[in-house]
Amino acid sequence: MRVAYYSPFPPERTGVADYSALLAPALARRLDVTIQRRGRKRAPRGADVCLYHVGNNPDAHAWIVDALRRHPGVVVLHDFVLHHLVAGMTVGRRDGHAYLDLMEREHGVVGRLLAHGVLDKRIPPLWESRPEEFPLASFVLEHATGLIVHSHTVADAARAAGYDGRIWIVPHPAWPVPEVAPERRGQGVVVGCFGVVNSSKRIPELLEAFARLRLRGTDQTLLLVGPTSPGFDLDRRLQRLGLAGDGLVREGWVDELRLWALMAGADVCVNLRCPTMGETSGSVIRAMSLGKPLVVSDVGWFAELPAGVALKIPVDDGETDALAAGLELLVAREDVRAEMSRAALELARREHDLERVADLYAAALEEAAGGPAVVDAVLREVSEAAAEVGIEPSTPQASELAARLVEADLAP
Repeated sequence: MRVAYYSPFPPERTGVADYSALLAPALARRLDVTIQRRGRKRAPRGADVCLYHVGNNPDAHAWIVDALRRHPGVVVLHDFVLHHLVAGMTVGRRDGHAYLDLMEREHGVVGRLLAHGVLDKRIPPLWESRPEEFPLASFVLEHATGLIVHSHTVADAARAAGYDGRIWIVPHPAWPVPEVAPERRGQGVVVGCFGVVNSSKRIPELLEAFARLRLRGTDQTLLLVGPTSPGFDLDRRLQRLGLAGDGLVREGWVDELRLWALMAGADVCVNLRCPTMGETSGSVIRAMSLGKPLVVSDVGWFAELPAGVALKIPVDDGETDALAAGLELLVAREDVRAEMSRAALELARREHDLERVADLYAAALEEAAGGPAVVDAVLREVSEAAAEVGIEPSTPQASELAARLVEADLAP
């Protein structure tokens, strides 16, 4: 099996780049994988299947979708909501008509009118203000010969969008835990939140819940690690809630090893978000690999996590109250944290093991290539072997050789 592999890779700072840096070597131990250089749009000769990793970031994935649209193949859909990607590949390339047409195709006349409002700068860009209402996933789905997704949530969304091709649900692989010393930042129970600091990660609700927790006199520290989104006034919120002094530790962007060290030093990991774009969180996977109790929003892939691994917070009018109560429980009860830790470790080892995930990928790609592609490859080898010993490929001797390969399970 020859696989053409399209993905961002480090040093690009994307979750998909880190994901492929983990997965690609394991997959290459099973299949003949050729990594495609950034910007390459032509499929390599002899590839049995092309594998395209697609996320919502146009800077990282536009060239991959360009290649997909020329040569359909299997798509790993890391996000279902692709509005930002589509905007970058249409409006960002001065092709407003393509954006208008796609909005109309997916959302009718109302969609086209809204798109006109965006292009005329009469309403805020939909990819920033309301992307979850307008996923625009058909931009990619119509060229996918198969889909690999990480959750039932995304599989169901693809079906609802009209995709009728093959879908494989493959868990997100877990990273091996590096040998780093845990770095504790703060006193008492350390509650860590890792990732971009913005409203969609429910940081306002987390800060409010943590402020309530401090008023009850419990001993804990909130550790925020990650860059702050432009326009999100974190300092003002901290001042208003009285969190600018003791009890809160702030770190910006950190490299991979420091991330592991800080996460290992936390007692609880919080990873909230709403709206969800259909993503699976690499931060949550890392936390599970470390055996950290989790607090997540009860949406999307996060809602599919077992109850023993994560406290799931509904996104409704009672969100802050539920979050404060959940944090209070985990801060106060070491036994609860220990049980959740064991469950997280077991889930990471059972479902997200890298070798298991690579096996599932290989099986999906072999199925996607189909019997004919594999048979053709075997017959080419048979013809070459026959020619080396002077047997013409069309003779009975060649047919007998092929039959023996089949009987020996060396060919399908």
